[in-house]
Amino acid sequence: MKHVLDLAWKENMAFETDMDGHKLVIDAAEESGGGDTGPRPKKLMLAALAGCTGMDVIMILKKMKVEPEAFNVIVEGDVAEDHPKKYTKMKVIYQFKGQNLPMDKLEKAVNLSEEKYCGVSAVYKAALDLTTEIRIVE
Repeated sequence: MKHVLDLAWKENMAFETDMDGHKLVIDAAEESGGGDTGPRPKKLMLAALAGCTGMDVIMILKKMKVEPEAFNVIVEGDVAEDHPKKYTKMKVIYQFKGQNLPMDKLEKAVNLSEEKYCGVSAVYKAALDLTTEIRIVE
């Protein structure tokens, strides 16, 4: 299988694409010559990881009959000081809200996502230091 994306330059630093019927605009901040009409490309890398693993985890938990009241995936990325200003480290924080959530099942769902299902996680693990934290808030 091959994915193809066509990103068209619109003006200044803005680019636009259609992804599965959804319009996505990527832009730079005004101080960088952009119009601030969309997210920055590098931060989309964090969103891709959060979305990929988050969907896996919630799907696995539903199969385990575990439904948190709320679930957030927080991704922190450390950026290198020098060019190319790439991510050198990422931390994924899985934050669950609910009463009596079984930690063993949360850990299993996260591990399955990170080790077996999430392609974004697999790519990033090969390129940088990727760590995980699981939090339960009540």
